Amino acid sequence: MTRTVYVNGEYLPETEAKVSIFDRGFLMADGVYEVTSVLDGKLIDFDGHLARLERSLTELDMDKPDQFDDLLEIHRELVRLNGIEEGMIYLQVTRGAPGDRDFAFPDAETTRPTLVLFTQNKPGLADSPAAKTGIKVISIDDIRWGRRDIKTVQLLYPSMGKMMAKKAGCDDAWMVEDGFVTEGTSNNAYIVKGGKIITRQLSNDILHGITRAAVLRFAREAQMEVEERPFTIEEAQGADEAFITSASTFVFPVIEIDGAKLGEGTPGPAAKRLREIYLDESRKAAI
Repeated sequence: MTRTVYVNGEYLPETEAKVSIFDRGFLMADGVYEVTSVLDGKLIDFDGHLARLERSLTELDMDKPDQFDDLLEIHRELVRLNGIEEGMIYLQVTRGAPGDRDFAFPDAETTRPTLVLFTQNKPGLADSPAAKTGIKVISIDDIRWGRRDIKTVQLLYPSMGKMMAKKAGCDDAWMVEDGFVTEGTSNNAYIVKGGKIITRQLSNDILHGITRAAVLRFAREAQMEVEERPFTIEEAQGADEAFITSASTFVFPVIEIDGAKLGEGTPGPAAKRLREIYLDESRKAAI
């Protein structure tokens, strides 16, 4: 089935969608993006993703796309047109396509941002086998640029990290800087020790995860203790359990880190419970 996508004000078959070869997203990775999950045909945490998109644009001194105020309607229309019950919507904004390649930002009066959205149909997203079995991660050096709090399209190193994990027979990689875990290649990282959930505090060093914010809020409401601070791989290997969060995985247990099994080598109770709470509460609040 050919998907319907959205490009700069038009709904088009994916085979007809085009972006200029001079677009700065293509030439300079000068763009930002968001991923919103769809469950039961409704959008999860949409307001949070929209707020983070606006922040990313502001941090890069990039204008909002002309259709910014219509993004909810556009998301819902793509869900309808593509018949998405469970899946994701990817949104990407770039600084646009000036007349030619140049390091200097183009004049905002003459070059408008490029806006692209597309869907991915993912039946069974909420019932992923990995959520039941857990995932294995390796550690790698974090050599990304310093503004990881901005959700840019600069995803080459995270992609390389996932390939490193795949070659090692694992599922993902946790990145380490100055001896401490920052985050996963496309997710926030957590450990659980003595009933306490530990995750790195917000800063420019990690993405301010929308799912992270929701999960920590639900954890506190469930009377779980949360501590936001850095932790090492060694501390993680000695933890009772670990997990990751993201818009596409929700909550996934981690059962092995650099070859060391956590606990019984099976998903722990905190991760299981938080996934249940997150899915239940998110479905209630979906729009």
